[in-house]
Amino acid sequence: MGNLKSFEDIRNVPKEELRYKGRLPQLGIYLGKMFRMFVFQSDWKVLPMAAVIAGLVCYVVGDNLFRNMEGTLLGTFALSCICIWNGFFNSIQVICRERPIIKREHRSGLHISSYIAAHMIYQAVLCLGQTIITIVVCVGMHVAFPKVSLVTGNAMLDMVITVFLTTYAADMMSLMASAFVRSTTMAMTVMPFLMIFQLVFSGGFFQLQGNAEKLTNLTVAKWGLTAFCAQGMYNDLPMVSLWKTMDKMKEVEVEGQQPIKMAMELIEAQGGKDELLLRCGQYNQNPKYESSAENVEVCWMRLIFYILLYAFLALGALEYIDRDKR
Repeated sequence: MGNLKSFEDIRNVPKEELRYKGRLPQLGIYLGKMFRMFVFQSDWKVLPMAAVIAGLVCYVVGDNLFRNMEGTLLGTFALSCICIWNGFFNSIQVICRERPIIKREHRSGLHISSYIAAHMIYQAVLCLGQTIITIVVCVGMHVAFPKVSLVTGNAMLDMVITVFLTTYAADMMSLMASAFVRSTTMAMTVMPFLMIFQLVFSGGFFQLQGNAEKLTNLTVAKWGLTAFCAQGMYNDLPMVSLWKTMDKMKEVEVEGQQPIKMAMELIEAQGGKDELLLRCGQYNQNPKYESSAENVEVCWMRLIFYILLYAFLALGALEYIDRDKR
């Protein structure tokens, strides 16, 4: 298979000549094919798209990200959305668009494990590129990334790992979906439902209870968002909602006076505003976002587990592709 130039050549070579090609040679063949597609079929477009998405999100929520509780929760939710969006678009069509070719090559001796491994390596490279681009754009737009490292000793490296694992886990979920569906049209139909499930059940932006809350453990978004909040010292940040609400009500008069405005001016005059905001934050801490190495490591391990699980399910789906009569 190493010197074949077209799929016509594959069909013309005796099966015995292909069947005993090892997994590693096939891995190299398919990996080379994927990188050629990156260059010549414009798969590289996912990289500038990652920059555009990151720029838009930073423009909207970047000012308050990692600066206060509300901004951090909203910003990390948006950051998780970036990772999931990038991962989904990387691989949602890559298998289903060449399903007939895979079926034909599998009958000629293709090892599905080599094919999936090649996709895993290639997609990991794409996700790493998107991760670097996302971080660079965020830094360029003055996002206040945390300075304290919880795991590796380098806070930025911690953040890079979380962005990469979240993106890669979403990528592998999309790859799995692409292995199960029959066409690119079906893949693009399924993708919005996967995206909505990830966002609704992220466990951060929407308040969920009971069985709905348990479903958050099944999402990539939940573990990415939790890691981001833990790394961003969420529970140590000030909460500004109360102060903003008071500011909106400061013109309210009671018996000819403006007590809220007077209280705010007194607090500011005594230099107590920052202390009040921190105290508000203390009363609204969330144990899920504890800033500890153990919490971040658990999130990373969950993301790695899902990466391997989705890859295994994609492998299982394609192993029986010969029985597929669709």
